[in-house]
Amino acid sequence: MPEEKKKTKVKKGSLAVRVGLEGEEGGFQKFVIPISYLYHPLFKRLLEKAQDVYGFHTTGPLKLPCSVDDFLHVRWLIERESQHHHHLNSFPFHTC
Repeated sequence: MPEEKKKTKVKKGSLAVRVGLEGEEGGFQKFVIPISYLYHPLFKRLLEKAQDVYGFHTTGPLKLPCSVDDFLHVRWLIERESQHHHHLNSFPFHTC
């Protein structure tokens, strides 16, 4: 199935990412996240994994080698932490 070449405008202060694992049902899904996520320790772990899997030079949106469910959980943890100003020490990634 050819990938749709649809340009979506991402608002200032946000970043588009593609999340998924090779062979995962549903394939990759696109999410728009705040740039501030890039500085969060949980998200930095995803970025390190992406570097290991894809290297530094990729085209298009940033790809994160993580199941969509795990990504949604990480996003929820980051949002919850920012709302409660509570520091989380670690999160065990299952497929990331």
